[in-house]
Amino acid sequence: MEALFYAVPVASLLALVFAFVFYRQMKKEDEGTPTMKQIAKYVREGAMAYLKQQYKVVVIVFIILAVLFAILAYGFGVQNPWVPFAFLTGGFFSGLAGFVGMKTATFASGRTANACRRSLNGGLKVAFRSGAVMGLTVVGLGLLDIALWFIILNAFYPANDAQNLVIITTTMLTFGMGASTQALFARVGGGIYTKAADVGADIVGKVESDLPEDDPRNPATIADNVGDNVGDVAGMGADLYESYCGSILSTMALGASAFYAISPEMQMKAVLAPMLIAAVGVVLSVISIFTVRTKEGAGMGQLLKSMSFGTNLAAILSGVATFGILALVFGTEDSNWWHFSLSVVSGLCAGVIIGKSTEYYTSHSYKPTQKLAESSQTGPATVIISGVGLGMRSTAIPVVTIAAAIILAFLFATGFNADIMAPGVLSTGLYGVAIAAVGMLSTLGITLATDAYGPIADNAGGNAQMSELDPQVRERTDVLDALGNTTAATGKGFAIGSAALTALALLASYIEEIKIALARVGEAIVGVGGKIIENASDATILDVLSNYNVSLMNPAVLAGVFIGAMMAFLFCGLTMDAVGRAASKMVLEVRRQFAEIKGILTGEGTPDYKRCVEISTRAAQHEMLVPSLIAIIVPVLTGVLLGVAGVLGLLIGGLGAGFVLAVFMSNSGGAWDNAKKFVEEGHCGGKNSECHHATVVGDTVGDPFKDTSGPSLNILIKLMSMVSIVMAGLTVGFHLL
Repeated sequence: MEALFYAVPVASLLALVFAFVFYRQMKKEDEGTPTMKQIAKYVREGAMAYLKQQYKVVVIVFIILAVLFAILAYGFGVQNPWVPFAFLTGGFFSGLAGFVGMKTATFASGRTANACRRSLNGGLKVAFRSGAVMGLTVVGLGLLDIALWFIILNAFYPANDAQNLVIITTTMLTFGMGASTQALFARVGGGIYTKAADVGADIVGKVESDLPEDDPRNPATIADNVGDNVGDVAGMGADLYESYCGSILSTMALGASAFYAISPEMQMKAVLAPMLIAAVGVVLSVISIFTVRTKEGAGMGQLLKSMSFGTNLAAILSGVATFGILALVFGTEDSNWWHFSLSVVSGLCAGVIIGKSTEYYTSHSYKPTQKLAESSQTGPATVIISGVGLGMRSTAIPVVTIAAAIILAFLFATGFNADIMAPGVLSTGLYGVAIAAVGMLSTLGITLATDAYGPIADNAGGNAQMSELDPQVRERTDVLDALGNTTAATGKGFAIGSAALTALALLASYIEEIKIALARVGEAIVGVGGKIIENASDATILDVLSNYNVSLMNPAVLAGVFIGAMMAFLFCGLTMDAVGRAASKMVLEVRRQFAEIKGILTGEGTPDYKRCVEISTRAAQHEMLVPSLIAIIVPVLTGVLLGVAGVLGLLIGGLGAGFVLAVFMSNSGGAWDNAKKFVEEGHCGGKNSECHHATVVGDTVGDPFKDTSGPSLNILIKLMSMVSIVMAGLTVGFHLL
């Protein structure tokens, strides 16, 4: 059985090899004219300078946290001694995934613009294959990190022992916390950077001065293009790296505990299953990437079909392959192979439905966004009102879909046994929900490729505009960019949906970590039937819930729920304010340059691009700390003040409010962006009309919605869970003193 495990590192290496192949193919493409090369160089240098500054800040935070974990592990003995090291590697690999993706994107955008001089399909191929570098790097590094830690910990805690396997998998969750912490800094910092530049460029450039998108006369245009890379590529790569790893790690931890009392062999099967599903998903993603292509003159609908064909093919093949994988792992004589396979399929189907729902509400090929654009005829106020309403309506399908997926995955896993009081039913059902999240993200290699492709196409359009290429080139890049807005929104939907399923599994993993902490101090607990359980590691989830009185009648639980729901709104408020402050500085700077530097608007003067890049960089570094740190501090304080019951309430409240708020903000922002694109294509008066100005205002409101606050919420949900798990020993120990 353990021999199957080596398919995981092999799949990770396969992903990294193809990522390198696609990277080399991209580098062989011509970057274009000397002007195109120079503009691409400006963007590349600005992006790398920002990332260098961000990593300096993040390294300091990581060192402080690692020292804290070391003190708890070696000084007080409330944590596994491997925790500090796992935490650091999680952050390192998450940052590395974002770095590789951004480096690729900054080389690819100019080459995409040059390829669009030849054909639309040429531009699509370069941009999409470059996006695939990000997708395959994320899944490759994620599986590699998981495989390496499993091998290392197995050497010290032989996995053939049931208790050791629980220790291994719960310890590995710590590197998930490292990945989540890095991802939150990357998403928040990158989001503040890119939206400060974007809003400043739009308000002064488009609305006040009637300049086209990415006009070289606009001082903020280079900072805007840099922001696309640091926020929408580096930030997104780190974000989905932690989503991908989090879903696998939480399922492994839950599998180790759910089947702890059955047999070591069954337990090992449950731990291996999510890794193998992810490994096969890598292979299928590579195959599907080669199917994405289009023809010259393709419209938005045809391009969407091209992208959808690749992602849907990967999802279908993954669903079919799951039955074979789990039959091999569990054996056909055990009904678990098809029970859990159906749970995986429920996750895959949920992902497809959420993706289609997001596409419907955010693409200007469909009525909702077209009607949003039409609301611009009565001014920016109605654009904003309509966009808020659209975003709120758009939450219905994803929420109902996730609710249905949770119930179906639970029932499939338990063989339709809904009696959670029966032995093993609750933990087995939760394992089914967790593995459904793995199914949803199993084809992340191609799903993320469709997402990372968007910023590359956007930057290609900027390069074409600033290089004054033939208008037909800009038309082609605009088509690719509009498609990128929709695929980016779809990618965010996948991340948010998987966060909901993963967070539920992390709740169960938190309880397992509480059991380990209790067993470490030799504390007995009272079981559901009032019996005393001397060894806490033998307790069930229901035993622990009963012991800590986790019910809606417990004021600590209710207080935690309210605090968790508040956290989602407080976090969004802080990040929105941060963008607002940074954008205000950018607006004032652009206005200053227009007023003081002679000849900018006539093309005779040269804007000070560097100054705008510096403003975004400083603002992002300064503003990202408070929102990111409260996500770490609040779960710790809640555990100290309200105990285990309060922490569980916190995680439930954060999950419920955060998931719905994230869908609302991401979809509203995506719809506002594409409504602007719809008007720019010639509808409702076209460019520089009053309708266009109104949709630009809507887009500036939507920018931090969809690229800063909204996508960061799914990280917040999981990071609070990860912090709670890692600090479970402190929570238990504090209340036993």
